[in-house]
Amino acid sequence: MTPLIRLLVEGGPLAAFFVTNAQAGIIAGTGVFMAATTVSLLFSWHLERRLPIMPLVGCFFVLLFGGLTVWLDDALFIKLKPTVVNLLFAAVLFAGLALRRNVLKPLLGTVLSLDEEGWRKLSLRWACFFVVLAVLNEVVWRTMATDAWVNFKVFGIMPLTLLFSALQMPLIMRHQTDETKQGAD
Repeated sequence: MTPLIRLLVEGGPLAAFFVTNAQAGIIAGTGVFMAATTVSLLFSWHLERRLPIMPLVGCFFVLLFGGLTVWLDDALFIKLKPTVVNLLFAAVLFAGLALRRNVLKPLLGTVLSLDEEGWRKLSLRWACFFVVLAVLNEVVWRTMATDAWVNFKVFGIMPLTLLFSALQMPLIMRHQTDETKQGAD
């Protein structure tokens, strides 16, 4: 899948959520988000003949919390979704670190080849970042109007995640294994 197609597949549901929320409100936006996320996952399956784990987990939670939002006509559930998902990701990473199991390597091992210390440090940083995102989500949805929360979800979380990812490059470069370095030459 090309980077542009991947961006559309992964970002399309969020864009549809944003536009529909602006035009018809959070409940309608949530319904469209659920449908678009499902279509996106099916499209990904069609293109790659596999279901990537992160989008699959994301779709599950969008359907669960989105379904509760639409069914109960209460935006609380869709607002809680990022908090719950980010805390779940953090918990999995922290548990992996405590059990000395590398959780990130199976997810990113085809893209990155790091030594064990690099994987451990990257896992710890991502776990902490997921906690920060959960706290930020809680602060924003509890202190701001729904439309402001939607703007934060669409225009805040993604740039923060991209910035955080970019800031990990020095760590990644320091802990690359020789096979990765040779592939870069």
